[in-house]
Amino acid sequence: MATTHFSLTKPFFPATNLHRKTPPWPTISGRRVCYTSNNLETHQPLTTNHDVLTSKDVMEGDKKVIVGTYARTPVVFSSGKGCKLFDVEGQEYLDLTSGIAVNALGHGDPDWIQAVTQQANTLTHVSNIFYTVPQVELAKRLVSCSFADRVFFSNSGTEANEAAIKFARKFQRFSHPDNTHPPSDFISFSNSFHGRTMGALALTSKEHYRTPFQPVMPGVTFLEYGDIQAATELIQSGNIAAVFVEPIQGEGGIYSATKDFLQSLRAACDAAGSLLVFDEVQCGLGRTGYLWAHEDYNIFPDIMTLAKPLAGGLPIGAVLVTEKVAEAISYGDHGSTFAGGPLVCNAAIAVLDKISNPSFLASVTSKGQYFMKLLSQKLGGNPHVKEVRGLGLIIGIELDVPAAPLVDACLHSGLLILTAGKGNVVRLVPPLIITEKELEHAADVLLKCLPALD
Repeated sequence: MATTHFSLTKPFFPATNLHRKTPPWPTISGRRVCYTSNNLETHQPLTTNHDVLTSKDVMEGDKKVIVGTYARTPVVFSSGKGCKLFDVEGQEYLDLTSGIAVNALGHGDPDWIQAVTQQANTLTHVSNIFYTVPQVELAKRLVSCSFADRVFFSNSGTEANEAAIKFARKFQRFSHPDNTHPPSDFISFSNSFHGRTMGALALTSKEHYRTPFQPVMPGVTFLEYGDIQAATELIQSGNIAAVFVEPIQGEGGIYSATKDFLQSLRAACDAAGSLLVFDEVQCGLGRTGYLWAHEDYNIFPDIMTLAKPLAGGLPIGAVLVTEKVAEAISYGDHGSTFAGGPLVCNAAIAVLDKISNPSFLASVTSKGQYFMKLLSQKLGGNPHVKEVRGLGLIIGIELDVPAAPLVDACLHSGLLILTAGKGNVVRLVPPLIITEKELEHAADVLLKCLPALD
């Protein structure tokens, strides 16, 4: 069967006046048609002069049809296996980004594939009007391996944080039935990132994320991450519905909270009746070598938000809550059409079962320690390297200059890395299945590419 090649280098139709009366899209006998492989016989074929689709074709097509919200790296990936990605030209890359800490089991994990294909062949979506087995089974697992008593599912991390905002407000209203103005404000911290929807955005500290969309949700105070005195005093004011904090900040620059800081938040929230919310969207589910990052501190929240790695690449978020929070939530207080569907939940069960295995978590701890030691030995003597920090396989390399030249140099050497903080931190969040040999290769590439910073 002949292969059809589609052009992504030409627009589907010419630019038109927005006020014209005739439709700007192609029509046949007055009916709108779309260019697909099924109706090419009725249209001018969308072919190219190339034998195969190239990265240039895809990138030029992207500019014509995708809203320009992403400053994309100029690579077009077509496949992946384990910790490796391959672009459309066949170039191999070692992936230390994991799709921004999402692909914890790497690419093409066989157990994940089996869970997805099995469920896709059985039942994909019915909405939350009805019960499904995978959703209940996943919730049971999350409750059994955490502090929580109940779970609410969403589609992403920012949606999980939006739900946590609503739950916190509703909890305070429920807890203060005679108070016309129950506590409704929030505390967040410097270098925080909680999402890009309007409520979660209001909790995100970087002004350049928030400024174009002002006014965002009012009532948020940003404090210095780790400032015990300021946080305690503000919580004691009695106006704080909840405190949102990342035990380890990912986007903010791989900063870890101290035990004293989290303990002080816990004590102050308990005394004032405020809720403590841990955002573990990036640092949770095995990334630190603990199933949940807060386990390293032995301090537990009232609410925890999860997302990125939970379904191994499919969109899911989760809000884990204690019974006292759940009691405040009634039918209709929140909801989602797609959230917690059987397909994504079955995938998440496969991911959670594998990562929660104690031997798997122990391997993350040992590989993280090994990688940190390698990086410190190989890179620590470079004058641009200020610090190597992290826990498990969430690691940051702080530089005294912007990290972008190093990211680009590594890309050209077949290594994918991220930035964080103010652009001066290299963020390393590889798949948790990465081998020591692959970590050694990554450290060697980073060392080779360090001169790009000069």
